[in-house]
Amino acid sequence: MNRKAIVPVEAVNPRRGAAVLLEILRNEGVDYIFGNPGTTELPLMDALIEAPDISYILALQEASAVAMADGYAQAAGKPGFLNLHTEGGLGHGMGNLFNASISMTPLVVTAGQQDSRHTITDPLLFGDLVQVARPAVKWAQEVTHADQLPILVRRAFHDACAPPPGPVFLSLPMDVMEEMSTVGISERSVVDRHPVAGSLDKLAEHLAGIRPGRLAIIAGDEIHGSDAAQEAVTIAEMLGAPVYGSSWPSRIPFPTANPLWRGNMPTKAVDIAQRLGDYDAIFALGGKSLITILYTEGSAVPPGCAVFQMSADVRDLGRTYPTRLSVVGDLKHSLHALAPLLAKAVAGRTEVYSALLRQAGLDQQQRRQELAALAAAQMDVVPVTPLVAAQQAMRAIGPYVAVVDEAIATSLHVRGFLNSSSSRQYSFLRGGALGWGMPAAVGCCLGLGREPVVSLVGDGAALYSPQSLWTAAHEKLPVTFIVMNNREYNILKNFMKGQAGYASHRQNRFIAMDLDDPPIDYQAMAKSYGVPARRITRAGDIAGAVEAGIASGQPNLIEIVIGT
Repeated sequence: MNRKAIVPVEAVNPRRGAAVLLEILRNEGVDYIFGNPGTTELPLMDALIEAPDISYILALQEASAVAMADGYAQAAGKPGFLNLHTEGGLGHGMGNLFNASISMTPLVVTAGQQDSRHTITDPLLFGDLVQVARPAVKWAQEVTHADQLPILVRRAFHDACAPPPGPVFLSLPMDVMEEMSTVGISERSVVDRHPVAGSLDKLAEHLAGIRPGRLAIIAGDEIHGSDAAQEAVTIAEMLGAPVYGSSWPSRIPFPTANPLWRGNMPTKAVDIAQRLGDYDAIFALGGKSLITILYTEGSAVPPGCAVFQMSADVRDLGRTYPTRLSVVGDLKHSLHALAPLLAKAVAGRTEVYSALLRQAGLDQQQRRQELAALAAAQMDVVPVTPLVAAQQAMRAIGPYVAVVDEAIATSLHVRGFLNSSSSRQYSFLRGGALGWGMPAAVGCCLGLGREPVVSLVGDGAALYSPQSLWTAAHEKLPVTFIVMNNREYNILKNFMKGQAGYASHRQNRFIAMDLDDPPIDYQAMAKSYGVPARRITRAGDIAGAVEAGIASGQPNLIEIVIGT
């Protein structure tokens, strides 16, 4: 899309602050504004009439707007821009703003504020937006004059992308958006954020010194942000090292078809330590790869297992586990620089590592055969088991269609059936606040240029942001929403069933965890938003329905009734 040339300041005619903002957004390459407007956003909405090259994506609730921008930014590889409505709208969006922060998604978040001349009267909708936003963003500030917009908005885009990436926030008072200004928007800064790590020769020596087969690589989410999947593959294959994903990932940034892929780490420290007991060392690519959920005694890294790290986020290196060597740098460029040093360090042992790679391929093939056999044995079970629902859905989705997953009951199985040469197929809810998946899939579709996307969502999570169905229908986006319906908060029940001392476990009674009295009609819900829907109760009907949904090129919803 062509962007208008920057006009010298001496030639700038007076225009409203909202128009200045749009000029900056255009120059920053923004194609979409995600939001839900209110009174304080009216100057911006009016200015958009004169900016047909920037599309406003209407969400019907602010939490959905945040998740749409998040999904867009992750898929497009550039910051998402969104505009919320005063303190209430920002409050609505905070759950998904926390998700974006934990997933380190670059977002420029704005919210309309009351006219600053009006605030001394404590008007309706007024609040301290900066203080509200601050816990979930890298920084927050209020714009007090239209002439501040070029510096502050440029700074927001810069800092959203600077390691570690994440959301930043600007409060936009209504009078600032209406104020006339002759400020120029200046030039866009060119910033190279790809430093190469130091001590790579020492790191190569360390990695080469680990006994073949006794090193595991942890492929963290940062690989996705750095576009470093191919570099990670090169290092892993050079060492014949098995590759595990994060315990609670935002992405699976390593090609799952690669023979060295071993799946994601478990989510309890005791289980992670057991898995790592087979290794003398781990090489963690990116930070926070061993997130745990429920507390268990002991460290996730067992005694005697050395830790090596590489990340652009200096704050995370050595933060939780002592490291033998941690290096700071952009993953793509640092791994590229590490490769020749490592090749030299392992020279003479390439056949040993090649044998490990060949054996990994055989082991992976056996694991896939065993998983397929287990699913085949459950094909006639009614209701459909989570394993079979995942297997049949993934059989139809294939290796190329993007998957946005918030169906916790089937997510582990879905990952088991992923088999793609792409490192960008799968994304997941890392922050843990429900209501992300469906709107994130809408944003993902836009970020991929309106390519087909499949949204896997649990029945409970689907009730947090069903408004995203309307946006998908309004924008005519090819998103297939698959609701895995077990009529309960399954993950909570399973947690409680694992606690032998709980009365709920002994009595098999769980308060506020069932969604079947009355049952929820997901087909009617979808149709009320203009999205066609169907309900599947037999395993043999799943793949055909999903294939048809994707092939339709239109938004659609498939409800799959599954067991627990």
